[in-house]
Amino acid sequence: MKYLKIFSPATVANVSCGFDSLGLAIDSVGDEMTFTKTEEKGVRITEITGANLPLNAKENAAGAVALAMLEKHPVDFGIEMTMHKGFSPGSGLGSSAASAAGAAFGVNQFLGNPFSQLELTKFAMIGEETACGSAIADNVSAAIYGGFVLVRSYEPLDIIKIPVPTELRVVAIHPQVEVKTKDSRDVLPKEVPLKSAITQWANLAGLISGLHTENYELISNSLTDIIVEPARKHLIPHFDVVKSEALKAGALGAGISGAGPTIFALCKGDTIANDVFASIENAYKNIKIDFNMHRSKINTEGIKILEER
Repeated sequence: MKYLKIFSPATVANVSCGFDSLGLAIDSVGDEMTFTKTEEKGVRITEITGANLPLNAKENAAGAVALAMLEKHPVDFGIEMTMHKGFSPGSGLGSSAASAAGAAFGVNQFLGNPFSQLELTKFAMIGEETACGSAIADNVSAAIYGGFVLVRSYEPLDIIKIPVPTELRVVAIHPQVEVKTKDSRDVLPKEVPLKSAITQWANLAGLISGLHTENYELISNSLTDIIVEPARKHLIPHFDVVKSEALKAGALGAGISGAGPTIFALCKGDTIANDVFASIENAYKNIKIDFNMHRSKINTEGIKILEER
């Protein structure tokens, strides 16, 4: 193989009650990346469209991942990469994660697939650290494994893939405002009352049980975040209005995707997803803030090969 083109999906992290431990992959939006084998060794990023990101491989999330993989598994060829960003950095939909995970997947194909999904996640975390300063796993693991994932442990890293109910859909709105990850981290409480922690743990357990059993009522009852969302929601314009309208239209639950500003809603079936989409759109269209919206199935496959030769 000399050429590979892939799709690396956007992701929703936290999913309300699963702060820094739960993520899901989206099917309708993501990055397209190409990889070309070259005689000259090393990693070169030749083009990036859709976002203003560094072409220098050492400074780029995808490039840093590729360099680390070639250092671990030396070969007698090089790799050229291009990226088309399907959504903007800072959206709360795992922009750097899509690039980092996509690079891990693509380079692994050229190396003959020596690395497991867990090892690819570890490499992709290097890209997250390059882009964001933190080697987090929730977004990159969702992109690599597909579907829902639980980051059960970091030391050692343990990723659990969770079944996805067949009718589950996601609707997301991305207000065109900037929410810096540092700011969203700074507002978090340093201590949490035991009663609140117990409630959050129970909701996370309920959500995972609901996903396993396709119990949509349990999923709905469990999509509650009483710790992070109350501290962060003021950073996102009209968050309460959007969430309220989504729930009125039949959403199972709604919350902040990652660090924001994207707001996501989970729904049962296409009809309700369409109603929720329209309701959220109506709630935001008279506000003088530009926004993008997405409506999608859950991507259960993860990163997909679009073309190879």
